[in-house]
Amino acid sequence: MSQFWSPVVSGLTPYVPGEQPKLPNLTKLNTNENPYGPSPRVLDAIRSATADTLRLYPDPSASALKQTLADYHGVDPAEVFVGNGSDEVLALAFMALLKHEAPLLFPDITYSFYPVYCKLYGIEYRQVALDRNMAIRPDDYRQACGGIIFPNPNAPTGIALPSATIEMLLAQHPDVVVVVDEAYIDFGGESVIPLIRRYPNLLVVQTLSKSRSLAGLRVGLAIGQPELIEALERVKNSFNSYPLDRLAMAGAIASYEDEAYFQKTCSAIVENREKLVQQLHTLGFQVLPSSANFIFASHPSHDAARLAAGLRERAIIVRHFDQPRIRQYLRISVGNPAECAALMGALAELVRG
Repeated sequence: MSQFWSPVVSGLTPYVPGEQPKLPNLTKLNTNENPYGPSPRVLDAIRSATADTLRLYPDPSASALKQTLADYHGVDPAEVFVGNGSDEVLALAFMALLKHEAPLLFPDITYSFYPVYCKLYGIEYRQVALDRNMAIRPDDYRQACGGIIFPNPNAPTGIALPSATIEMLLAQHPDVVVVVDEAYIDFGGESVIPLIRRYPNLLVVQTLSKSRSLAGLRVGLAIGQPELIEALERVKNSFNSYPLDRLAMAGAIASYEDEAYFQKTCSAIVENREKLVQQLHTLGFQVLPSSANFIFASHPSHDAARLAAGLRERAIIVRHFDQPRIRQYLRISVGNPAECAALMGALAELVRG
């Protein structure tokens, strides 16, 4: 610990992102990146934006992008917030909407950035255990709290809640904000954006990193009633008025102008996922039902850490969490057919010896 650190820094345990190794001929299935590139329209838009105007600051309100998102989702631009990836949007939501005297609630197995944000901002929190099937039980959230947040589909399990179940949570907690993190919603989940009309306490967060193949561009968004969006804007403008650059906004807008490409790549990932699940079953793996672009699998006869190490020796990396309840699971991103074939060939060697 440095003598120059503030007390809050010395007490932090930072989030550990998925590994980004620079190895040749690597099959990379550990960070849930899209195996298919972005729409050609996105690349054209970014090239067009690389002009003399880069010497100028971008629009701090991102008005054109907000209008695009509002039109796409059927909401008003005043109900849209954008930021530098959904992680920044979530960070601002923790500060603007989830810091209260009562504890924040979220699942015990979920996106591991949530407790990091809580410690960074001094937010008391309580983790609510998933059931034995690794699912969220709404009745377990019937307790006093300062807010609720969870991914839907959940990460790293991939299990999704139906909209009606989330609506029950919203109705049970009308006086606190419920943040639904829909990072993986486009791979089989049911978005709750339509519910914002009836629930002023709902904030929905999404990202362009996964389903729109733009993890390298860093664009995230939130949709909610104007009162919630104003809170996010107030915090954003007290921290960084220009979170999105001109290239990011141009690429993001273009991605929503190519719906056919978006639907095609999402469908391909879902098809690859379902084939991968069936193939894993034939090797004796137990796989949780996934509505995401990844699967969460365990094998009753093989240690997950050893399987991950064996895959690495074969230039395939997946994500292993050495944490209670899930240390015997592997989170495997769904790749393209060639990547899935490489994975299955390696796992067959490891499982069958």
